[in-house]
Amino acid sequence: MSNESKSRLSRPWLVRGVVLLVIASLLAPSAVSALTYEPSDTDLQKGTIESPANGTTVISIQGFKFQGQSNGKKPARLVGVGPRGDVQWIHEGSELDVTWFYDVDPVNGSNLLVTGTRKGGTTIYEYNPQTDEIVWRERFDEAHDTHDVDLINGDQLLVANMRNYDPEKGVNEDRIFIYDRGTDEVVWEWQFRDHTDWTKKQGGTFAAEKAKNSDWTHVNDVDKIAEGQYLVSPRNMDQVMVINRSTKEIDMRLGSDNDYSVMDEQHNPTYMESDNGTPTILVADSHGDRVVEYAKRGGEDGEWKRTWEVGSRQSFNWPRDADRLPNGNTLIVDSNNHRVMEVNSQGEIVWEFYSPWAPYDVERMTYGDEAMAADDRPTAADMNAEGDYDLTGSAGLTPGTGDKLTFSQWLSAAFAGTPISGPAESFATQWSKIAPWVRPVWMGPWDFVGAVVAGLLLVGWTVGELVYNRKRISSGVRRRLA
Repeated sequence: MSNESKSRLSRPWLVRGVVLLVIASLLAPSAVSALTYEPSDTDLQKGTIESPANGTTVISIQGFKFQGQSNGKKPARLVGVGPRGDVQWIHEGSELDVTWFYDVDPVNGSNLLVTGTRKGGTTIYEYNPQTDEIVWRERFDEAHDTHDVDLINGDQLLVANMRNYDPEKGVNEDRIFIYDRGTDEVVWEWQFRDHTDWTKKQGGTFAAEKAKNSDWTHVNDVDKIAEGQYLVSPRNMDQVMVINRSTKEIDMRLGSDNDYSVMDEQHNPTYMESDNGTPTILVADSHGDRVVEYAKRGGEDGEWKRTWEVGSRQSFNWPRDADRLPNGNTLIVDSNNHRVMEVNSQGEIVWEFYSPWAPYDVERMTYGDEAMAADDRPTAADMNAEGDYDLTGSAGLTPGTGDKLTFSQWLSAAFAGTPISGPAESFATQWSKIAPWVRPVWMGPWDFVGAVVAGLLLVGWTVGELVYNRKRISSGVRRRLA
């Protein structure tokens, strides 16, 4: 064989060798992580602590489950965190028929009202973290995937009953109801389909056929804000409403379906009233990746005005709770960045804690249930702090890795100001929403990027080999067929 023939033969193998080397180098960090990873509580870690918190901060961590099965590497749990970021206690729900944790509220001074679910039902109980004891417990098998239950009127439970589709009737019965523990009966209920027109065709909104979906309203929060008034958050309709218990009318409404300039699939609104009595709502605009505050000025017929905003897609990733504290700061859950934080009125982080996996709710025990103290929470107008603010001062950690810059953040920054900044930003946003839920827990965020790139190279290599050897493959196929 001539030298020229040997050279032509060796070039494809040289390319194959280089590609194989690149793929191996991209997968090596993931392989090391897989061999060395051990689940532990070290992922619970403090971030920025500019000033100690006032008392214990309780974090409800949703956790990640697949088809209702528990994943010990992405656990659901409650965590009590001390003023300087020290873990005081951890509460697991596996022995209580709970695989997801959602809302948690301080009750009776030192205890917690906990809402947890598993596939096929909801468990509500009062928990004493000091003694690690369950005071009482209720089970609603008919209330699937309930995110919020509040204790009201002494011994009654106010329930946000979502995913309540009745297959026999062929209708969706998402509702708010009150269960009396003393009499063991539902004493009041309010059904969305009886008081809204969301089941009708309204352009791009939920059409009648979509109403049959098991997750129609996704009402994720309900609070008693006054005698006979309940604040509810139907997430899928991009709005917050105040329901009148007596008349069953909607007294107030902020936002409308698909008006993403106001809210985009929000979570856990907080109702406040300013010093002059102006109704004000603080809400985690989850898909908008920001926290916003709106004030209803001009009386009952007045317009809602956005008075305060903090954060952006570069700083938040799916925030799902925002509570105003009596000191004027705001306690926020940044779910897909696996952290909670306290920020001042200018958007500066003064306290931060990282808590995988997918925290849902946060409460400061000292202040009690935020829904019961609307007058004690200053609004942006009260603080003379109206405006839009960037989030600043974060430690910027990726829990358990030490990384300080995610792939999405790097991608947005790398292409900012270029002709493709728009598509790059859109891709970065989608990546930040999806990647955390599909990335193996033992694989770091950058390791996962490497694995995805390696997979794409492997696919490209396979396609290239098929094209390069198409004549040989075609000839072989014909011989076999003959």
